Amino acid sequence: MDKVFAPWRIEWVEREESNPEVDCVFCAFREEADDRANNVVARGDHAFVLLNNYPYNPGHVMVIPHVHTGEYRELDDETLLDVARLKQRAFDALETGLGPDGFNVGLNLGGAAAGGSIDDHLHTHVVPRWEGDTNFMPVVSDTKVIVEAVEDTYDRLHAAFAEQDGATVDDESTAVRVTESRKGL
Repeated sequence: MDKVFAPWRIEWVEREESNPEVDCVFCAFREEADDRANNVVARGDHAFVLLNNYPYNPGHVMVIPHVHTGEYRELDDETLLDVARLKQRAFDALETGLGPDGFNVGLNLGGAAAGGSIDDHLHTHVVPRWEGDTNFMPVVSDTKVIVEAVEDTYDRLHAAFAEQDGATVDDESTAVRVTESRKGL
């Protein structure tokens, strides 16, 4: 039998069903100061970009509005625009930092029926894809191999967000601040 070594997954396997100190993990990340430790790679005025701790592929990020709601129709215009802007910037950063061939983008709306594990705080998944990234491992053996450590992906995406027009960076442990639209838009 072949073995795939993925020691970072133990945190997911052994996690408690809920964290008694935190009502909503996304709200907690919104308020935390240590962006690098929490994998918050970029921030806008009404949303932020979080690198997924347990990615489907390297670079799997989530764009998360600050407002705590599971109902997409409750987002105001400013929040909708900021979420859309951060998705555009995430595409740009992922292309610069990782060079994928395409993306899967989606929301899990409707709780457990939609397949999401956090249904009371909206978040949009952006998953980079490469030609040939689906091989026999996930198809035949129900195993996904992640080829890069989350910390290394964070460094690459942080640098790529920092290169964008209108982006500001205080230091390497702080998310890139993006408050202006991309150049030319």
